Formats: sequence, C-alpha cells, structure tokens
Amino acid sequence: MGVGIDRTGLIQAAQTGDPAAIAGLLAVCQADARRYAWRHCQASDIDDAVQESLLVIARKVRALKAAAAFSSWLFTVIRRECLRLQRAMFRHEPLGDEVAERQLASRSDGALRIDLTHALESLPAHYLEVVLLRDFEELTIAEIAERLGEPPGAVKSRLHRARALVREYLLGGDATIAGP
Repeated sequence: MGVGIDRTGLIQAAQTGDPAAIAGLLAVCQADARRYAWRHCQASDIDDAVQESLLVIARKVRALKAAAAFSSWLFTVIRRECLRLQRAMFRHEPLGDEVAERQLASRSDGALRIDLTHALESLPAHYLEVVLLRDFEELTIAEIAERLGEPPGAVKSRLHRARALVREYLLGGDATIAGP
C-alpha cells in the first residue's frame, strides 16, 4: 500500500483512536493485505491471516510511531501471521471426522453440553458473536454480514475459524487448528 496524502491522514486519524478512521483504514488496506497474504501463506490460511492481521492492526495502530511506516508494518504483521499459521499446521496430525464423532458420541449429553458451554466461553468475542448469530439466532451469512457491517467472506472465515476452535476445545486440543 503506497502511503499517499489521503492515506497518511487516514493513518494519523486512526492513530488517535478514531473508530471511523480505523474502519476506513482497514477497508483501504484489506485488498493489499489479501494480495500479500496470497504470496506468503498457504491457500487455506489466507482468510485467517488477513482477518487476524487486520485485528492486530486495529488494536495496535495507536502505537505506530510514524504514518510512513504503516505499509511495512502491515506487511510484517501479515508475514508473521502467515508464519504462525504455517507452524501451527505442522504441530498436529489432523483428527479424522470419524474419530472425532466417536470421541464426542462417547460423552453423555450433560457432559457434552457443559463442554460446549466452556468451549463457547473460551472463544474471543469476535468469534463468539458470529457463532451465536449463525447457530443460535439462525441468521444467514448475508444477514450476519449486514448486521456486523462486514463483507460476507470475512463472516464466513470467522465462522469457520470459530467452529474449528470449538471443535478443538471439545476434542481436547487434538485437532489441527491454532488458537486465536
């Protein structure tokens, strides 16, 4: 992302903590983030890397010393996230669906409910929100995207990641999914 005059102003406004400026900045840099992740991540990790990187940017943009350093910082954050996801992928052997189903079926309904409650409580708020909207309020992806003001692809990615984290929790950490 080249830093022009208008982007510099947007970055500086985001550094003050202005929520509209942060949202605008994330919208402006999302395409560049996706292109960069496409070159540096496994194909299956692109959405997760972009999503997590943009969350880091939103949380930490106030600590950025100079607006001119934004582009290199953005790409550094994405590269680190791609590496983190790649390392996580090789930590575990995937747990097959049949093995997972048997493991979950061996638990009592009460124990499974308690475990599911704990799994949901362990999710970061941005993941819990999409799970509740989709699986409990039964909204469509489009309805969730409209309610959250986000693109449907981002909602799908976040929902997939949230469900994977719940699965990992329920299976005792044996699944191939890295934490948030």
